[in-house]
Amino acid sequence: MGRGLYAARKEKKRRKVFRLKSPSYARKARHSKEKTDPLEGSHMARAIVLEKVGIEAKQPNSAIRKCVRVQLIKNGKQVTAFAPGDGAIKFIDEHDEVLIEGIGGRKGRSYGDLSGVRFKVAAVNDITLRELVRGRKEKTLR
Repeated sequence: MGRGLYAARKEKKRRKVFRLKSPSYARKARHSKEKTDPLEGSHMARAIVLEKVGIEAKQPNSAIRKCVRVQLIKNGKQVTAFAPGDGAIKFIDEHDEVLIEGIGGRKGRSYGDLSGVRFKVAAVNDITLRELVRGRKEKTLR
C-alpha cells in the first residue's frame, strides 16, 4: 500500500473498485432496481385488469391464492398482483382500473408462499380494496 505524497488518489480509486464488489452498494450505485422494476422505482402504479387467476401456494401450504393479471398504464408491462382480503376478488372485474403497490417481501421479490407475485391490489376504480371488503364503501359503476 502506497504512503507517498500522491497515494490518496490511488487509494480513492481502489476503494471505488472494491465498493462495487458489495452487492447492496452495486445495486444502489448502478440503479439496477429502477431499471428492472416494472413500476420504475415508484411506490404505486395504475393498471388495467386483464384476467383473474388463482395461484397455488408453495409447499407445505395448500391454497389457491386469488390474484389478477394486470397491464400497467405507464409502460404496458404485465404483472401479477395479489388481491388481499377475504372475498376481495369479487370486487375486481376485468377491465377495471386498479392501483397496485409492492407486496413487501424479500427485497422487492415475491412474498411468502406466492411464487412470482410481487405486487398487491390497493384500490379498485379509486376506492380502496380494504373499504370494499369491510363493506364500508360500494363500488361505483363506470
